[in-house]
Amino acid sequence: MTGDLRVAPGPGAPRGLVVPAGELIEQFSRSSGPGGQGVNTADSRVQLSLDLGTTTALDDAQRRRVLDELAPRLAGTVLMISASEHRSQRQNRTSARQRLADLLREAVMPPAVRRPTKATRGSRRRRLEAKRQRSDIKRSRRRPDRG
Repeated sequence: MTGDLRVAPGPGAPRGLVVPAGELIEQFSRSSGPGGQGVNTADSRVQLSLDLGTTTALDDAQRRRVLDELAPRLAGTVLMISASEHRSQRQNRTSARQRLADLLREAVMPPAVRRPTKATRGSRRRRLEAKRQRSDIKRSRRRPDRG
């Protein structure tokens, strides 16, 4: 459990990522969620932190992309993930690590590039028909010709 965090390969990280265990900081506290009698004694909530600015798991291009993508969630360059949905600390640790891996995988993906496409024949026809209708409406509002 306390090993390295592995992020599955994907766009932006073709060989995946490996975050060394030493760079992950886990803190435990009492969870406000379910737990029965153990809720006041067990430190089951997990806070997982990773400093994206100094981690060795990312190269410079990936680091820039991740810092830009996750900027609203960061405190400086530190990304924090909390997990308290399970009763056991072990399950919360697994959940937090999985969430961090998913976030990193999504953040290193390059943005999708939209390829411009040609307007279809139907869309051009509908556009011209709409213009013709609008023109007819405006023409009908004119004063009649005196002649």
